[in-house]
Amino acid sequence: MDEKLKQIRDALDRIDKSIIESLAKRQEVIQQVSSLKIEEQGAIRDHEREEQLLQRITNLAREHGLDRYFAEQLYRDILDHSVRFQTHSLVDHQNKKGKQESVSVAYQGTEGAFSHQAAFRHFEERYSEVKSYGYDTFKQAADSVMKGEHNYAILPIENTTAGSINETYDILGEDNLHIVGEEVIRIIHCLLALESIPVDRIRRIMSHPQAIAQCSNFLAGLHRCKVESYIDTAMAAKKVVEDGDLSQAAIAGAHAADLYGLQILERDIANQKENFTRFVIVAPEPIHCDPQIPCKTSMLLVTGHQQGDLVGCLNILADRGINMVKLESRPKPNEPWKYQFYLDIEGNMDNPDVDAALDELRDKSSSLKILGCYPTQMGWHSDEQD
Repeated sequence: MDEKLKQIRDALDRIDKSIIESLAKRQEVIQQVSSLKIEEQGAIRDHEREEQLLQRITNLAREHGLDRYFAEQLYRDILDHSVRFQTHSLVDHQNKKGKQESVSVAYQGTEGAFSHQAAFRHFEERYSEVKSYGYDTFKQAADSVMKGEHNYAILPIENTTAGSINETYDILGEDNLHIVGEEVIRIIHCLLALESIPVDRIRRIMSHPQAIAQCSNFLAGLHRCKVESYIDTAMAAKKVVEDGDLSQAAIAGAHAADLYGLQILERDIANQKENFTRFVIVAPEPIHCDPQIPCKTSMLLVTGHQQGDLVGCLNILADRGINMVKLESRPKPNEPWKYQFYLDIEGNMDNPDVDAALDELRDKSSSLKILGCYPTQMGWHSDEQD
């Protein structure tokens, strides 16, 4: 039986290899399509063709005895990836970045950190070489871009379990950086140790404060274990290896386990199984986005301090049919009990309604700072990262 099972698995391995090779060939064709559309100023999406393709796929699935729903969902993901690639290609072309062969990206953490993985997810397919540089803090990563040491920094800004990451909001408010993109990934936290030992033998767990907050329910059940904040998830995993202590563990991703040779004691330990983190990509200069690209515009708003001032500003957006997808308040620096508001809206600054609404907000508010107008990823499939 073992030999027969091995033969079957070998056959599966060959089929999987063939699938990946076919997807790679398909992507080469998509690159050709993207270049032609840019040259001829064609539309990125052809919804009629997409529906025809999906219908053809479901028919093929039926002919081959394959679950039609599975095949359709698989191809929807493939189409989403195609749209994502073409969108980035168009943005790079219009902002004169299409000829770049390499890109330099700063992030907080070390190799194997979720920010590191998100950086490669965002840039790897667009550039021949992605140079990544880890820093101890978000601020150091942002400052390195301000100094011209790197092209971009990638910063986590919110998590579906732990909420907003205030340090990133403060950096955006204080520094002259612009949001030029976003990346949303699913975070799968794992408990990592030197060997496969019972969890009740662990006495010390280290991780980034955000990861600890996202896994608080699991950690609350470990009564004899000390939980300590550390610089980064991947750095915590690395320290477990360096210390060589069997009673220590780290909360990090499965990629960090592979990277540092650790064992996964528990997988997917976050409070919510649908645990996503949104990252923003920041640069010294803003970008321009073609009107056909679904965009998000982020801004920093300071209102007056009279009753109804904030509501009046928000009504400007509502009156023009503009959807606000994020509202976050933060204390105003050096002015106790006064607040500034971070807003994300759906819309391109080149849209006449959005442009008019921003003009009205400037008149209505004490100040308005546009943080960036950039392609939104929220409508695309978000990859799991573990």
